[in-house]
Amino acid sequence: MVDDTEVGDSKGDEIMKRILDACCGSRMFWFDKYNENVVFMDKRKVDTVLCDGRRLIVNPDVIGDFTNIPYKENQFNLVVFDPPHLIHAGQNSWLALKYGVIEGDWKEMIRKGFDECMRVLKKDGILIMKWGSNQISTKDVLKVLPVQPLFGNRRGKSIFLVFMKD
Repeated sequence: MVDDTEVGDSKGDEIMKRILDACCGSRMFWFDKYNENVVFMDKRKVDTVLCDGRRLIVNPDVIGDFTNIPYKENQFNLVVFDPPHLIHAGQNSWLALKYGVIEGDWKEMIRKGFDECMRVLKKDGILIMKWGSNQISTKDVLKVLPVQPLFGNRRGKSIFLVFMKD
């Protein structure tokens, strides 16, 4: 278990982290990929070159599975939840490397991940969930979540959903 909300930064100093990115991958949608307020977590660490020559780096601050987040409850003001959306991708394909693949029962995994994200949120904290509906529809994902989002914004096949912890 990681100690409360304090995680050492690259300088060895202890700083408070207010945001958790529970499955950060290569931090694609972050403007500041090294924001000092964020704990970047992922279950994998990758440094490879994709088939098109681009370098892919997944280098989380914390190695951890979003279905069992290594923090106590009520720790973060904001949690970003961008789980894998793919159930069909070649094991070593660039899609699997870049975005990850859902292993096992996707409904159980998404539900457990959502519950864990809510658990580590403080009261009135915000959960932002990103979903890509290429292989599993947003409608089907919403059916497995225990609460409905406050609102969302769709861009093509991706949607950002916003939840608040009561």
